[in-house]
Parts: sequence; structure tokens; C-alpha cells
Amino acid sequence: MPLMESFSRIKKTPSYVGRYYDSIADILLNFLFLITICYITNGSILLTILAFIGIQLQGTLYNYYYVILRNLVHGDTTSRIFEDHAPQAMKGETQVKVDIYYKIYDILYVVFDKTIYNLDRNAMNSNPFPSWFMTMLSSFGLGFQLLVMAVMLALRLEEYIIPFFIFYSILIFVFIGVRKAFLNKPA
Repeated sequence: MPLMESFSRIKKTPSYVGRYYDSIADILLNFLFLITICYITNGSILLTILAFIGIQLQGTLYNYYYVILRNLVHGDTTSRIFEDHAPQAMKGETQVKVDIYYKIYDILYVVFDKTIYNLDRNAMNSNPFPSWFMTMLSSFGLGFQLLVMAVMLALRLEEYIIPFFIFYSILIFVFIGVRKAFLNKPA
């Protein structure tokens, strides 16, 4: 769970600025880690970009399903299934800040959000996702991605990090397939 989001939940003062700030920080963190790994391994910038796209799509799928689940069970509402416009500022934040952070978020994430939505348009019509599915899907969360990178670095396998995340992205289609095959509402 991102730091700003954690503070907001502890204080019970969620904010859109914090929500967008967390997402912006996450995408920059992923990019900087992968560029650094590319640099220290003298790797290919093209493969690094592919790994970055893969990691972002993994995280976007995780967030998409997680937000759908939270909406189905009436959980936190700072994340929306469709981030297609700036939301109304919450108490304690200004609309100008929300608009600015939303615009930055939109520029950085619009391609990833639309890609995942187009791959699984009917996910929001699913039954609530079972915990086993969400637990498996959490392997696409930033924390797990960073854990994989840390373990591979500790094992001196840095040259395999970028190829790992490229191939690991194949699981995007596996998770979407499982969701479509087993978690649809009965017709």
C-alpha cells in the first residue's frame, strides 16, 4: 500500500491528491528502477521499455480488478473504475490541486488504463472476486514487483530482471482468462 494512501487511511482523511500522487510516484519509481538496471547491466533500452510497459500493465490490471472489488463491497472510493475526468475535491484539498494531479496521472496512465479496459471490458459486471484470485493477482502489485527485483539483485541476477518482467507479463492474459472463464456472473 503506498505511503500517502496509508497515512490517509490512518487519519481517515482520504484525498484525491494523495491517490494521484501515489500513482505518479509508482510509475516514476518503476521507470527509474528499470532504467538503472538497464544502465548497470548495459542492457537494451528497447527491452527496458518493453519491461516497463509490462510492469505498468501488470499494475494496471491489479488496480483495475482491485478497484472493481472495492466498489462491489462499498470500500474506499478515492480510486474509480473509470478515471476519465478530475473528481470533485474532497474536504481539505483544493480543486486546483486535484485537477493538476489528475492531469499528470491521466498523461502517465491513460494508455495503460485503456489497454487493460479494452482487454477486459466486462470485469465490472463480475461477481466479487474471491480472495484466492486477488491473492494471486497481488503478484502484479508494486510491492511484489519490488520484492522480485530485490531478490534478483541480492542473488546477483540483475541481467535477468528486465527479461523476467517481459515474460512475466504473459500472466496478464492468464489472469484475464481466469476472470472471464470462472468469475463472470451467470447469464
